[in-house]
Amino acid sequence: MPSQPSKELETFDNPMPERDYTIRIDIPEFTCLCPKTGQPDFATIHIAYVADKACIELKSLKMYMWAYREEGAFHEKVTNTMLDDFVAACNPRFMRVTGKFNVRGGIYTTVIAEHRAADWNPPQPVTLP
Repeated sequence: MPSQPSKELETFDNPMPERDYTIRIDIPEFTCLCPKTGQPDFATIHIAYVADKACIELKSLKMYMWAYREEGAFHEKVTNTMLDDFVAACNPRFMRVTGKFNVRGGIYTTVIAEHRAADWNPPQPVTLP
């Protein structure tokens, strides 16, 4: 197999570091294992962030997500761990990671974790008529 799962995240220089802009990434095929039963859990992971000096490189992100396929992880822990890993990799101004987990036993779980740089002030929203 030419590609292997890896938790090593790569980055590249933000091409517009002088501007606040949002990068949104949707990963609809995330899988991990239930740490209690060993059965697969499926989720869509949504990442939204305002980069500072670096952006997350997408192929390394795909390999990172793949690394969870055989790992037992509670929804709350895996979502917060992802946020910690992504922040450590690219040090964004703002980042939100949302894990929307598929139904299990009649229950849907959504976990949202956020990071804000201490010196970042978000721009004021613009309302158009």
